Amino acid sequence: MTAVSGTGPWPGTDPLEAQQTVLGDLADLPDGVTGLPWTVRLAERGPVGTAAAQALGLLVELPAELGPHGWKLADRPGADATRLAAARREDLDALAVAAHGWSGSLVVPVCGPLTLAASVYLARGDRAVGDQGAVAEIAESLAAGTAEHLAAIMRAVPGARPTVLLHEPLLAPVVAGVFPSFSGYARLRAVPAPVVSERLSRVVGVLRAAGAERVVLHVGPGAAVVGAARGTGADALGVETSALDEHAWERVAEAVEAGTALWAGVPQPATSQCAGPDVRGVADAVLRGWERVGLDRAGLRDVVLLAPAGPSVPGGAAVDPAAARATLAAVARAATVVAERAES
Repeated sequence: MTAVSGTGPWPGTDPLEAQQTVLGDLADLPDGVTGLPWTVRLAERGPVGTAAAQALGLLVELPAELGPHGWKLADRPGADATRLAAARREDLDALAVAAHGWSGSLVVPVCGPLTLAASVYLARGDRAVGDQGAVAEIAESLAAGTAEHLAAIMRAVPGARPTVLLHEPLLAPVVAGVFPSFSGYARLRAVPAPVVSERLSRVVGVLRAAGAERVVLHVGPGAAVVGAARGTGADALGVETSALDEHAWERVAEAVEAGTALWAGVPQPATSQCAGPDVRGVADAVLRGWERVGLDRAGLRDVVLLAPAGPSVPGGAAVDPAAARATLAAVARAATVVAERAES
């Protein structure tokens, strides 16, 4: 059955309110559409609310701290590591209350190891992605820490069946080797696609062994690395549909025909005062490409539509909670259009 979920971020600073909203809104969807609630990330918390910070808080024996240029690995745990741990505990407590008595699939978004390595710096040096040893260490540490996190989630919500949504939006530039060095006079060494597949395959295996029902590898706009993503053995491939041209859709079709499900990141619905959100336009972001490459319509039953976080408030970076809920509702309605096409 066609499903709808989200990528993690939600507006606000109250984790209980945010988690209750997501669980509630995805429990009441149109017939023919399944809601897959997710564990929320509160971006408005500031530096500890970023995807990279959340992942840093999961690392085992790799403490982190905030530096002048952002997050970096540290020699020993300090106040910033304590803040990360406190935010994680607060989120788990909120999840336990919001999902009390609930059972079913629960999406757990986590920043992937390659994107994390490209987003943080070594304790003394450049971005971690330029050091192959650091990349390997981050991947192993994140896999172990996420496994512990899944165990904590299943203790908090005994009926949860976790699906890990592993975000790797920087995977394409990591493979292409386009990140500048700290000095700006050189580029950091690329991580070859076979190495990427090996590292991520190891993470996927650890997460499955830890109880993940599915592992979804979301490459964001990086359609060029779909092949490397397929080599990881992930159950599903996530990709932003706005980044898919016809050639990229052909790569996606190869993955789907090989048994990999599609989790499609759809665009923010266009809206008008008269017609409201353009639900059809959201559905067409998936349907047009799917049909153009000749994929079987019945396969649309296995597609998951990933709602964007919502429109920004004019004049600010925050997202209006009401607008985020409206976006999620519009994507759910778009999922009914996709589900109807699957049956036609």
